Amino acid sequence: MEARFARVTPAFVLTVFLLPFSGTLSPAYAAGYKTTNFIVNAPTPALAKEIGDQAEACRRQLAIEWLGKEMPAWAKPCPINANVAPNLGAGGATSFVFDRGEVFGWEMNIQGTRERILDSVIPHEVTHTIFASHFREPLPRWADEGACTTVEHRSEISKQERMLIEFLKTGRGIPFDRMFAMKEYPNDVMPLYSQGHSTAQWLIESRGRQEFLAFIADGLKDENWPRAVRAHYGFSDYPTMQSAWLDWVKQGRPQLTPETSPITKLVAQTHGSGAIAAAPDSLRGQSPDDITPVVATMPNQTKASQAVPAHAIGNSPTTVAVASGSVYAEAARAQRERLERGGQRLAEGTKSAASSNAPSVYAVRDQGKIRR
Repeated sequence: MEARFARVTPAFVLTVFLLPFSGTLSPAYAAGYKTTNFIVNAPTPALAKEIGDQAEACRRQLAIEWLGKEMPAWAKPCPINANVAPNLGAGGATSFVFDRGEVFGWEMNIQGTRERILDSVIPHEVTHTIFASHFREPLPRWADEGACTTVEHRSEISKQERMLIEFLKTGRGIPFDRMFAMKEYPNDVMPLYSQGHSTAQWLIESRGRQEFLAFIADGLKDENWPRAVRAHYGFSDYPTMQSAWLDWVKQGRPQLTPETSPITKLVAQTHGSGAIAAAPDSLRGQSPDDITPVVATMPNQTKASQAVPAHAIGNSPTTVAVASGSVYAEAARAQRERLERGGQRLAEGTKSAASSNAPSVYAVRDQGKIRR
């Protein structure tokens, strides 16, 4: 899923894409079906009804899971144009407008096999509409795309997990200080999808969906994400958080719950003592592998579209992981010490580590409104 947005006067126009959406749809639809919140155009009446009923079911159930309650009906239903065919890659594009605290102008274009549309594309796209209705403003790219991917079918999530490992092994991971600051997409966009999903999944499993949304709402107030991270997840800084996440990935992403996650203990310790210097030992990796450590960058050190392997920062070589310790924790501590020696505080550099000014991967359309 890719979401890109731009400020226009007086509204935000947001279009989200679930790759590999081709941007083309069937020239005509054989059948239509209307529900309370959706108007579906699909190749057959049976498919139109299935898609419409699934969209309503997802809207209701996912709203309860994320928000704790159902959403009221929209003033106007959202059109869904569905291109359904065997061997067609799953994808979609959903657009809507933010204007002075309101959200409207829904439109959803989807494609794929019947199975993937029903179990992945519809849940993903509907989750975007739930977030839009709840927040009434654009979310950070990693959080929006990452959280929406968590509701897809396991087969689609597995693809993201496999790609993530490849990206980390080849130095294409994104340092958290850059990822949290991204309001646009880097040129190397796929690592953002995979890493965004993994980070969101880790946080959601650790403290639940509603705590995740409370964290996003808190950070949106002032865009001080280090403060929000500490308040909701207990980590003192990005390197410590990043190290803990990487070690969870290294361990094979074991399933967590709020009762069993080390983050729960960390939050209690942080709020009790006021300072936690490092993640609990139970978050550290237990076996060596060849995933490249992803280290927080200094402000303005690199473009947001560049991946930053550990050996690219400073002159020291990349540490080799050993079974008795965590290469990620060691790299994070070393980088944090360099930052402190230079008088640079991570929180002060958050906004200056914004994404690059690379051209949009989609065209400017509709008289200055950016639809991407």
